[in-house]
Amino acid sequence: MLRTLTTTAALVLTAFSLAVPAQRFTPAEGADPLHVPFDQLLDSNVRDGLVYYRALRSERGRLDRYIASLNVPAQTYSGWSKEQQIAFWLNAYDAFVLETVVDNYPIRARLATFPANSIKQIAGAFEGTKHRAAGRMVTLDEIEKTILPEFKDPRVYFALGRGAMSSGRLRSEAYTAQRLRAQLESVQKEFVNYQEMVQVDRVANTMSVTPIFSWRDTEFVAAYDPGESGTFAQRSPIERAIIAFVMPSLLSLEKELLQKNQFKVQFHQFDWRLNDLSGR
Repeated sequence: MLRTLTTTAALVLTAFSLAVPAQRFTPAEGADPLHVPFDQLLDSNVRDGLVYYRALRSERGRLDRYIASLNVPAQTYSGWSKEQQIAFWLNAYDAFVLETVVDNYPIRARLATFPANSIKQIAGAFEGTKHRAAGRMVTLDEIEKTILPEFKDPRVYFALGRGAMSSGRLRSEAYTAQRLRAQLESVQKEFVNYQEMVQVDRVANTMSVTPIFSWRDTEFVAAYDPGESGTFAQRSPIERAIIAFVMPSLLSLEKELLQKNQFKVQFHQFDWRLNDLSGR
């Protein structure tokens, strides 16, 4: 399938971007002042979901100041709109991941079960380290598994940059309340463009998808499963939800394959290699 960016193409794009003179940063219209500093950091240090961690480490002061600003009073947070709250937690999660990696960069291998440079090599990265945000002390896992499910929009799980090659594609911009709808629609539409997310193989008659679906299956089924009717009635609820999620953005030939309903759905392995662009 030729829809994915190959490593070579990504490197060409990176080389081109580095050759273009740096432009003065201008916040997008309607940008939330709270997140503008993070917007600027992402604009400078993220390319096609990959991060210049070495360069970001040199800007540690700006990252620290933004993270400190996330500890807004709980009363302030409770007065925000749903869109403001979602954008806040998506940005907070991504900022905390960047902080976690930069704190330990370059990452030292300690576990044989994960790649040597993986964020999973950092003890307690997701389940142990507490971060201050909106008057609370939360871990990355608590944001993903406790806070975000309250909003009942599983697209957010593909908006999380987990610091890994197979994580959600970290954007070069912060999430904002005013643009959140368009940003999450973009996350879903672009989902099928990346082989880390979905691979439709017409020869093998398979659709291989990210295990993120299985991690958060309850939320995806609740939001996307059309029920036991139609072409895919005999499939499992999570398979029906996956099909409903990806179908609108697939190519015509891929849609034809799925509509025949003879394909196998499988979950491919999550790639925990660090999404590091430094030195490439």
